[in-house]
Amino acid sequence: MITILIFLAMLAVLVLVHELGHFLTARAFGIKVQEFGFGYPPRLAGFTRGETTYTLNLLPLGGFVKLLGEEDPTNQRSLAAQALWKRFVVLFAGSGMNLVLPVVIFFVVAMVPQQTAVGQAQLQSVAPDSPAEQAGLKAGDIVLSIDGHPVRNTQDLAYRVRLRLGADTEWKVLRQKQALTGAIGGGREPGLTPSLPPVSSETFVTHLTPRWRPPPGQGASGVSIATVNATLVRESRPAWSALPHAFVQMGETLVLFRNEVTSWIIRATKPQFAGPVGIAQVTGEVARVGGFVALLGLTALLSINLAILNVLPIPMLDGGRLLFLAIELVRRGKRIPPKREALVHMIGFVVLIGFVVIVSFFDISRIVRGESLLK
Repeated sequence: MITILIFLAMLAVLVLVHELGHFLTARAFGIKVQEFGFGYPPRLAGFTRGETTYTLNLLPLGGFVKLLGEEDPTNQRSLAAQALWKRFVVLFAGSGMNLVLPVVIFFVVAMVPQQTAVGQAQLQSVAPDSPAEQAGLKAGDIVLSIDGHPVRNTQDLAYRVRLRLGADTEWKVLRQKQALTGAIGGGREPGLTPSLPPVSSETFVTHLTPRWRPPPGQGASGVSIATVNATLVRESRPAWSALPHAFVQMGETLVLFRNEVTSWIIRATKPQFAGPVGIAQVTGEVARVGGFVALLGLTALLSINLAILNVLPIPMLDGGRLLFLAIELVRRGKRIPPKREALVHMIGFVVLIGFVVIVSFFDISRIVRGESLLK
């Protein structure tokens, strides 16, 4: 029950932020907002304030803002009667808000004190013929930085590698040497350990390119790593540092998303889809393992996914409507007939609901088998 409540709260935030973008821009342009709905019909409850009806609906698969005349320009306060650029702003505003939300979340999380294991990322093994071996790395080496970014634990190293799949990376490495001199045990009683000379070390820079398709059991760079000499440090950022950090993290998250899609295209990995049931399962697992901060991170990730999904040219979604605007622009203002556009969006809605039902079936089957989307 707690998992369901957390999931619904997260979904409510994502939907309200998205639809608020449509709502506020429509109101700013004088477009009549007929309904602001959470979930999809049938309607469970609602109330009217001013000229807008606010509703709670049965299917918790998203939300919607119903604007006057979305395909019919006969009324001056309709969406379709507005200039093309205004319609574009209104339609894109939902995804735009979903891109703003992660920046806000990253900003807040950066200022929250968190326990972090800080130590040295030491290579435990280097796979033969891997990019790491070709770069001259050996077991026992300590990675100090990648592309100028400090590496203080295994998470830092794995993150930097994922960001640069298929690209050249610069590794700054510390190599420690322990030399034994003299005859071991010579002149000593049996069983005594000889004294060791001081450790010598060298720092060097090397380059390697993480692979898209590593062999089974190997990572993209071909190393196994561990954090050594670790201590728990409580860290946070002041506001003036957290804000630029939030934008950087937003950009890096988009790069990770691009890399994931690229790996699907080149068939390096298989895409995983999840409907509301699957997302609810992941929400519960993240809440149990990572707590509130991890849930904020998941919310940011889902918000980015929602923004990207909604700008794809899929009928019924914002991207489908933006596609009709692009067609109108190419045709120099000549619109697709409203009834034909409405039919396309209706077909898209039916297909979308069908897809969600199918994905939810597989989500439930996976849960019954005791499997997880998290690896």
